[in-house]
Amino acid sequence: MITAIVLISTDVDRIPEIAEAIAAIEGVSEVYSVTGTYDLVAMVRVRGHEDLAEVIPGRLNKVPGVTNTETHIAFRTYSQHDLEAAFSLGLDG
Repeated sequence: MITAIVLISTDVDRIPEIAEAIAAIEGVSEVYSVTGTYDLVAMVRVRGHEDLAEVIPGRLNKVPGVTNTETHIAFRTYSQHDLEAAFSLGLDG
């Protein structure tokens, strides 16, 4: 599974509608409204790199009101759930 973090600039008067449209795209798992330089952050999870081209420039960038995106590809995923599972290995008693 390939995970991409997409930083999105939008027309600020339409952020909720744009976020909903992006969230409806297959391959987009979450969309966050955030503070700072960007208006939205989308998490894209797909099977292969070629699928990223279909989801991000092929669909996400074409949502009306999206003005700019910056995409970061994740090398490795760390989460609290993963850390708890790793630390519990071999600690049965």
